[in-house]
Amino acid sequence: MINKKDHLKAWLPTVFHTQSFGKSPRALILISEDETHIKKTLKSWPMSTWSKEHISEWGPVEVISLSENQTSGGTEGSWPELNGENLWTAGFMKTGEALRALENHELENLEIHVLTQQEDLMDAVLCALEVYAYRFKGVSSKFKKVRILLNGVAITAKRIKEASVLGMGVNWARHLVNLPPNALVPATYAQLVKDLFANQADVKVEIWDEKRLAKENCGLHLAVGQGSVHPPRLVKISYRPKGGAKNPIAFVGKGVTFDSGGLDIKPSSGMRLMKKDMGGSAAVVGTLFYAVQSKLKVSVDAYLALAENSVSERAFRPSDLITSRSGQVVEIHNTDAEGRLVMADALDVAATQKDKPHTLVDVSTLTGAIKVALGAKVAGLFSNQTVLSQSLFQSFCERGDDVWPMPLYSKYKSQMNTPFADMTNAVDGFGGAVTAALFLEKFVKGLPWAHLDIYAWKDSAEGPFAESGGSGQAVLGLTQWLRSFEK
Repeated sequence: MINKKDHLKAWLPTVFHTQSFGKSPRALILISEDETHIKKTLKSWPMSTWSKEHISEWGPVEVISLSENQTSGGTEGSWPELNGENLWTAGFMKTGEALRALENHELENLEIHVLTQQEDLMDAVLCALEVYAYRFKGVSSKFKKVRILLNGVAITAKRIKEASVLGMGVNWARHLVNLPPNALVPATYAQLVKDLFANQADVKVEIWDEKRLAKENCGLHLAVGQGSVHPPRLVKISYRPKGGAKNPIAFVGKGVTFDSGGLDIKPSSGMRLMKKDMGGSAAVVGTLFYAVQSKLKVSVDAYLALAENSVSERAFRPSDLITSRSGQVVEIHNTDAEGRLVMADALDVAATQKDKPHTLVDVSTLTGAIKVALGAKVAGLFSNQTVLSQSLFQSFCERGDDVWPMPLYSKYKSQMNTPFADMTNAVDGFGGAVTAALFLEKFVKGLPWAHLDIYAWKDSAEGPFAESGGSGQAVLGLTQWLRSFEK
């Protein structure tokens, strides 16, 4: 059984210190967007070496100057470019690079000096430190004691905790993706989420088992899960803080805990990483974790569509006709296009609640086609409303969580036509990411809606991400977008 206590150990090992390390050896990071501050500070330190690698009498120093990393983000009214880094993103990534470089010196003490008047940079450093601390095996980073100073003054434990919550949200999303599929099945996943949000006064977690799904006529969701010995689940998490609006934002996350492809089985190379096919739901969990812990005054409903797509004599078949919760009949063209099926019923659930959401956002590892179009690091952003698309895009850019707007090209809808049902669940040929998004759009009841097609995986270590695996993609962007509703 997976439980919250066991799986928090992996990234909470660091002890923060407010007292000076005195003359004890330490690794140091000096970071600022102002080159003058950096030079002035270095001159005040007892330095042993002034070569390419700065070495103080206390230990090695990683110097990070961000003066050349800030970009304007494009002209007014245009889409910002993705090839630059704002101050937060640069600070986040460069701090991570410095942490990984200093590991080789095997020092237990770490001292970070942040020289700035920008709160964003301090937040970025603290978030990077939290993200960096995560290791799936539970082996902590080599730094046992960390002291952080802002303009020469040690910051408080409260300040550290407030900023670290964002990193914890990212790490929860990463960790859920990293868990093995023989442990993280729909039922255990649902229980883990319930435990994670237990004892939170403003949060209610509801779990629909296969009987409740049948009662709610969630035929598509049930079809995907019927081939597995692990039955499907739908998890609804409601967050209603004081001061939040009656009508919430609704997030819907794809949670296919393992995707074999079903009877249209994947080749072994395509199946190897399919434990990550619940990465969309993991991003939603990480986002809501941040919202709850930060006490954001934004009402949110989150829906996790959990199922395992397996091969058995009970598995759904190509040519099956299945009635969705919305009443639309879907002909199965390919059983490996299962994610959009569980998402379709979950979107209908979200759109038909008594407290009707004012905005729907779904997050899915939905297609390989989006990776062909944009690569592994850029998510596809589809939306039926330009204002919503632009606001999400801006928020994601502010946190370096790269996305790019994609078209809901209506002329492709006819490719899903069939004489036997209202639509097929997939089509052959090009434009697979677009047709998948067009399929989902049929279930949002005309609400303002956005769809994020993500990869959810780091193929190698990068920045503060110390190892390959789950990336927490979309958490940084979605949390920043939620924060915009408080302004």
